[in-house]
Amino acid sequence: MSHELRTPLNSLLILAQLLADNPERNLDPKQVEFARTIHSAGSELLALINDILDLSKIESGTMGIDIDELMIESLRDQVERGFRPVAETRRLAFEILVGADVPPVIYTDPRRLLQVLKNLLSNAFKFTDKGKVELRIEPVPDRHGRAGQVIAFSVTDTGIGIPPHKQRIIFEAFQQADGTTSRRYGGTGLGLSISREIARLLGGEILVRSAPGAGSTFTLLIPQTPEAVLGGPSSLDLPTDRALDDPSPASLRDDRERIVPGDRTLLIIEDDPTFARLILDLAREKGFKGLVALRGDDGLALARDVKPDAITLDLNLPGLDGWTVLDRLKHDPRTRHIPVHLISGAEVDARPRALKQGALAFLSKPVSRGALAAALADVKGFVERRVRSLLVVEDDPLQRDALVDLIEDGEGDVVVTAVSSAEEGLGLLRERHFDCAIVDLGLPAMSGFEMIRAVRGDARLRELPIIVHTGQSLTAEQELELGRMTEAIIVKSPESLEHLLDEAALFLHRVEAELPSTRHQLLAQQIDVDPVFTGKRVLVVDDDVRNIFAITSVLERHKMRVLYAEDGRRGLAILRDNPDIHAVLLDVMMPEMDGYEAMREIRKDPRFASLPLIALTAKAMRGDREKCLGAGASDYITKPVEPDRLLSLLRVWLYG
Repeated sequence: MSHELRTPLNSLLILAQLLADNPERNLDPKQVEFARTIHSAGSELLALINDILDLSKIESGTMGIDIDELMIESLRDQVERGFRPVAETRRLAFEILVGADVPPVIYTDPRRLLQVLKNLLSNAFKFTDKGKVELRIEPVPDRHGRAGQVIAFSVTDTGIGIPPHKQRIIFEAFQQADGTTSRRYGGTGLGLSISREIARLLGGEILVRSAPGAGSTFTLLIPQTPEAVLGGPSSLDLPTDRALDDPSPASLRDDRERIVPGDRTLLIIEDDPTFARLILDLAREKGFKGLVALRGDDGLALARDVKPDAITLDLNLPGLDGWTVLDRLKHDPRTRHIPVHLISGAEVDARPRALKQGALAFLSKPVSRGALAAALADVKGFVERRVRSLLVVEDDPLQRDALVDLIEDGEGDVVVTAVSSAEEGLGLLRERHFDCAIVDLGLPAMSGFEMIRAVRGDARLRELPIIVHTGQSLTAEQELELGRMTEAIIVKSPESLEHLLDEAALFLHRVEAELPSTRHQLLAQQIDVDPVFTGKRVLVVDDDVRNIFAITSVLERHKMRVLYAEDGRRGLAILRDNPDIHAVLLDVMMPEMDGYEAMREIRKDPRFASLPLIALTAKAMRGDREKCLGAGASDYITKPVEPDRLLSLLRVWLYG
């Protein structure tokens, strides 16, 4: 049912989003607003479907609980980010109070706990017209009087309140305190029913205290650890690969509560608490205030919310892997300018890939304290050097002047030095610092090829971003060699200056919002056309033609070539006839041959051993992800498919 319900929504949401984006600029404001309304209504329907599916999983005993460590500060930040705008819109006071004796880390299911808190807070805001909403987190004794075994999450509002005789029925499915046809407040009445059952699965319970006109307090009680379940022995176990005495983020008291305007901030996205602690200490020595995220998704959210001056990023992260985090950061105008220093024990060829995707630098683990300190010093120097320097090597005076005018643009954040020969360019690079270089290939005497080889042969210039801007036709061998040595290759054309502005902005880490409006508009259009997608062939295998149409519309907008099949067997045949396909998107539920079987068959062919296979799943049941990966999927994405998330996933795999 999950698949059948989400599949029609998939095409509805994707196509509504495409219309709302209005890429062709051919819709009037009213039509764009209609598209946004359709997308919003579809999103509300999706939320309802998710609630019904959660309820069905609870009733059938198939809802899973995944115990993991949860940092209270991280939970507080997520709640703050999610509900502060709601409070401001409704003109209500909103406070989050964390008791001094609350442990920094508890062990529970973070996703399910947040689901319950979101529901309780949403209700509090919905039923409160004036006054305030408060979330209080504090330890309380358990039923045996043992102190500190239980954490209470109390949501208090100054809203309409609930009569005593209605306080039991609000926890029943599809029931509300005001159940009349003329009721003032909307909703399905599912949220509290689901929340109560999730609380039980977490080993806890929800209590309510309320009176009409006097507001309400809903208190979620959950144990600090699975061993401390309220009613007695726990049936929940920690994952076998994680013990309670492992290095814990409990000691990671970062600086998020002490940041004031004007502070230099460093966001550390690293899943090893011990190494994160080391980076945090060194960052403070260098004059940064530090924030720590132990998961990729938490790090991405913090980056968008805080907009730090710089980021250090590991690649092997839970939640979202580092490649995806880097991709999302560099394709979001709000965070694109933030310098990201990758520090990872990933594969050796990760360095050139990281630099191509816009990373400032790359440091391989294991790393000494001295090397780490030097890297942070470089990051600090880059952040404090507000004016960037660009070298242009171009022998055509008209092209040279056009490049200088385009990039320098009088704002003062970039100084462009332009020369007409490779010899001059090399001399300048060896004399002083440049943040990026744009090099033509057809230069007099020493060619651009020879210059680039010389630059890459100099250890001091190894990480200098180089953008090739050429009118030459390149052979496949030349393109391959240049691809290894440079960050981008742009062929001169009527549109190439816009593309060049985009690439230069990425590698110079320019703040898009601070550019003149004409440049800002050019960049906004250019970001939509990513060269990594141009000409790539993608096979979409789905039995629903609406999904094929919606996904094809997204991919073709980004200059990809799409083939499609409506069942796994036909998909296999198309792939065997077109072995140059770059990636495959497969629905997992199809007639005759489903996606799992199709992926297993594809992997049997040695030609497709490393072909990116991305599974499309409704993610209804526990273990779906493992089942997809076990069948041979490279990755998976859940329905309804978000276009930005799909493009990010494809970009990561196509780079790889």
